[in-house]
Amino acid sequence: MVALRVEQIRAQVDRLCWAGIVLGLAFTMTNVQRFAAGSAVAWSLPWLTAWLLDPMVSLVLLAILRAEQVTARYRVATGAWVRRAKWFTLAATYVMNTWESWVAGSVSGVVLHSVPPLVVFTAAEAVTDLRDKLTAAVAAAFAEAEDQAPTTAGVNAEPVHDTSPSKPVDRVVKRGRRGAPVNGRKLFADYLADARAAWSPDVEVTPAWVRQVTTCSRGLSSRLAAALAAELVEGVRP
Repeated sequence: MVALRVEQIRAQVDRLCWAGIVLGLAFTMTNVQRFAAGSAVAWSLPWLTAWLLDPMVSLVLLAILRAEQVTARYRVATGAWVRRAKWFTLAATYVMNTWESWVAGSVSGVVLHSVPPLVVFTAAEAVTDLRDKLTAAVAAAFAEAEDQAPTTAGVNAEPVHDTSPSKPVDRVVKRGRRGAPVNGRKLFADYLADARAAWSPDVEVTPAWVRQVTTCSRGLSSRLAAALAAELVEGVRP
């Protein structure tokens, strides 16, 4: 299925970008430690404490990037302070890595120590945009699969509403822990739990199949199919 392949590619791109970011931050650790330690004696308390500076900045940066990974996936806009915090940590990493080379006037040192922070800078911005575009690609692939999939008369015979009771299907669908409707209306998580329970390895996840097993609306079925496919790719389902 095209949508599932796109989802797999998105997971691969995400892992590769994260590996590059983590390796780049690990490379900068020794430079930042040397910058923070200054003339402190090796293995003295100031020298040991200097090792904490780079992880402190890097962990904050990684936390922001991890949060952006989720918000970009579901296309939720973040506030201005998020970008400010990200760029401040990136700028701090760059300055601490290249300061000694700038002071010494070493062009080669500036170039060498600029590469890892700049790679992290560009990767941090590119990975967010890539996630957003790959999410759009997954949605487009599901929409294309839905348009090309043959629809049966039983599916199109009558409109399906999100609040309608579950209809009998060929197989038994187990209710998840969140399967009970709230105030007579089923939530997105309820439909997803129904689809997850009905799925088996021989089933191709498509919006039409989701509508069949959950009786959700046509508009909701694409989102449910994309969410379930993402879970299957990431190994959420045991």
